[in-house]
Amino acid sequence: MFKKYDAEREAYWCVVSGNDIWLEDDKIPLGSASSLKLPVLSAVYIGKYRGKPFYWLNDSDCEQVFEFVSLRSCLHFEQELFLLVSKAIQYSHMTQTMRFCPQCGGRNSLNLNHMAMQCGECRTLHYPRIFPCVIVAIRREDQILLAQHARHRDGMYTVIAGFLEVGETLEQCVEREVKEETGLSIKNIRYFGSQPWAFPSSMMMAFFAEYCSGNITPDYAEINNADWFNIGDLPTLAPKGTIAREMIETMVEEINGRQQKEKNPPRGGGK
Repeated sequence: MFKKYDAEREAYWCVVSGNDIWLEDDKIPLGSASSLKLPVLSAVYIGKYRGKPFYWLNDSDCEQVFEFVSLRSCLHFEQELFLLVSKAIQYSHMTQTMRFCPQCGGRNSLNLNHMAMQCGECRTLHYPRIFPCVIVAIRREDQILLAQHARHRDGMYTVIAGFLEVGETLEQCVEREVKEETGLSIKNIRYFGSQPWAFPSSMMMAFFAEYCSGNITPDYAEINNADWFNIGDLPTLAPKGTIAREMIETMVEEINGRQQKEKNPPRGGGK
């Protein structure tokens, strides 16, 4: 059950405009609605952070002018806070893009009990759209496959990713995306973890895989370049806070651990 907010009670406030949020001194503002001059009746409770209520507001519901920063500027936040901010952005995206019912054309409004948009005519509930994506880090012996995506203009390299298609399993999607973007075949696919990615409404599902066969042939539509990299000679990587960076660092640790064992094999006795 979502709470009505006491205007004098201290809380965290996430004011959203598209994929941007309002920060003060690089932090989510903490204070009362009255001290921050925020419209209490438009506030939506979406969780707690450090024992304080965490509220979401759309910029369009506020009278004052804010200075916004991209959600990417919050990648350094601890995970609990980053996920709350991501949730606020995804709810905001829902309210801005699902104003009319796709079933009957009636006007939608936010149903707080379900956190969904509900049609005022046919009463159909429309929940937030979440787009499933796979992301995969590939290893060939002691090397990692990294790619420079066409949308990245800063020389950054990262792992392969793509959207799930209808009728696909996650594992099939992983194989297809790697084949389409690099020409490579892979094996031994294993699940790593996941990350909500509010740009604007994706869910990244991460996997590790091993090289099987083929030569790198970038498709040049999705990626500009791809190559195998030794762990001691990595290019500019995806920023910390992304699951891509976490995957790369985890794979580097695994390769480094293997190399150390080969250099210093355990001394074993006989029986």
